[in-house]
Amino acid sequence: MMARSPVGGRERGLTNSLQFAVIVPALMLATFGLIQAGLWLHARNVAAEAVTAAADVARSYDGDPSAATQAARRIAVVGGLTDVRLTVSQQPRSVSVTMVAKPPVIFDLGLGRITETATAPVERVTTP
Repeated sequence: MMARSPVGGRERGLTNSLQFAVIVPALMLATFGLIQAGLWLHARNVAAEAVTAAADVARSYDGDPSAATQAARRIAVVGGLTDVRLTVSQQPRSVSVTMVAKPPVIFDLGLGRITETATAPVERVTTP
């Protein structure tokens, strides 16, 4: 029968502690990264929906840029975007809406601004 060394048990415990010291932060970083990616993608979808809705409002026959701006701003705020800046540009044949907004982020890694643009033709009345 072999005698157990007291050092062997301590080495095993030290190895387990080192493994957890490396693995747990890596898992937490991966989890925060997934959450960050989900928040950013959601914010991008909200911004795209907001500019599309604004373009739909502004492109109507008697479209109002201020009503389009209000519609987009409401959608953006409900979706969690902050610091929303909107530009509605009406030309004779088309409307363009651009939004720059700040998405909710855990760590700002250069993704702290979202820019979305929607362009649509203006409705026209024609005679048959």
